Amino acid sequence: MPTLYHHTMSTASRFIRLVLAEYGFQTDLVEEQTWEKRKEFLAFNPAGTLPVYVDDNMRALCGPFIISEFIDETHGVLKRDRRLFAEDPFQRAEIRRLTEWFLQKMEQDVTKPLVRERVHKLIIPNGLGGGAPDSKVLRTARSNIRHHMKYLTWLSGSRQWLAGERLSYADLSAAAAVSVLDYLGEIDWNEFPVAKDWYQRIKSRPSFRPLLTERVRGITPVSHYADLDF
Repeated sequence: MPTLYHHTMSTASRFIRLVLAEYGFQTDLVEEQTWEKRKEFLAFNPAGTLPVYVDDNMRALCGPFIISEFIDETHGVLKRDRRLFAEDPFQRAEIRRLTEWFLQKMEQDVTKPLVRERVHKLIIPNGLGGGAPDSKVLRTARSNIRHHMKYLTWLSGSRQWLAGERLSYADLSAAAAVSVLDYLGEIDWNEFPVAKDWYQRIKSRPSFRPLLTERVRGITPVSHYADLDF
């Protein structure tokens, strides 16, 4: 069976897990602590980043964009109305643009710093970068949340799905990022009811259930995290 090296609080990892689940893929999950720089893991991906998908022939695909494009080219094209990409070139470009927005821009502005300060620093040994959270980094990341949530509100309020008429990689990448922030209780949903309705639709899909049952050691999610009717 293929193996996916991931981390529970990695947006990119969650995105690929959602893609695989939507297409009915079965994989072994190995949670990787990238700061440990394991030789076995670096042999698959010298960059030391997540996620990494290793197929039955021990061939490694590294990174969310590479993995998702490969899955679309080998399996998505056969799914017709369940395809998570689009046939139209312009529509594909829009899906790519939004996927990049949530996996790169939102990751750099919000998700990555919050996860690093609130999750990883509690686990990583002091000599490797662990320790107390940096309050300045937290304030900056939290101030950026409203900008991204307002954009998500505009997208979800003006389109049936974020990139158009069908569920796509854009929705799954956004949901992956939002789910990490929601676990940590960083989103005030009363401020973003339109985005909340969109997230509730995504959150209710069978592909999302495994994410909602997982817990990070030492960090309890907000009470509504696994509630489909929050």
